[in-house]
Amino acid sequence: MIFDTHAHYEDEAFDEDREEVLRSLPAAGVTDVVNVASTWDSLEKTRKVVESHDHMYAAYGIHPDNVYELSEERMEKLKAYCRTQRCVAVGEIGLDYHHGKETRDGQIFWFRKQLELARELDLPVIIHSRDAAEDTMRILRDEKTGETGGVVHCYSYSVEDALQYVKAGLFLGIGGVVTFKNARRLKETVAAVPLENLVLETDCPYLAPEPHRGTRNTSANLPYVVRAIAEIRHISEEETEDAMYRNAERLYRLTGR
Repeated sequence: MIFDTHAHYEDEAFDEDREEVLRSLPAAGVTDVVNVASTWDSLEKTRKVVESHDHMYAAYGIHPDNVYELSEERMEKLKAYCRTQRCVAVGEIGLDYHHGKETRDGQIFWFRKQLELARELDLPVIIHSRDAAEDTMRILRDEKTGETGGVVHCYSYSVEDALQYVKAGLFLGIGGVVTFKNARRLKETVAAVPLENLVLETDCPYLAPEPHRGTRNTSANLPYVVRAIAEIRHISEEETEDAMYRNAERLYRLTGR
């Protein structure tokens, strides 16, 4: 069984065949998917996608590139989405200093606000962090995010940073990038971090693994990621897949369903 902890099936890339793709996932071994909102418009789109499919869950949050869409009034509406039955996390939220689409002060302000919301509702968080490792760790510690738990999505920092995030009580999301030949640092991280702190993700429609790099990604590609992790850690694909599934259940508090 495969658990995709981070997907974007509400994305326009799936407008022409969304239902066909989602119906095909169980046959590919994908039994669970968390669809993650990142813009204001994607909140409702995510709700509709998730409520139409029994094997899907939702995460609601506003990506750092889009925090200009937020206001105090909208935070109350975001809270209402996060209280819906199929919601398992607040996300994706965080910091992105690479694109610079929003000021750092603005990103930090709304990152803290959304972390406060997660703590109020006792929900784990899905963290987006790019070129902002130091500020992300500082804020997560300030906001006591280890108490709610969460995942650093699409992990891209050093082994040393990874071990600090794990020590802080977080999981690391591993996707198609781990199959790339030039992903040396990520492969080192996967080898060094305890297996129980890793989860599978696609970030689809983005970041398809080899041999499909550059094409639209779907959860059906996750066996390639499983294989890469198994090879790095010198364990079987079956053991890897089972561990990743149990880790995802713990991350999203779905054990004992």
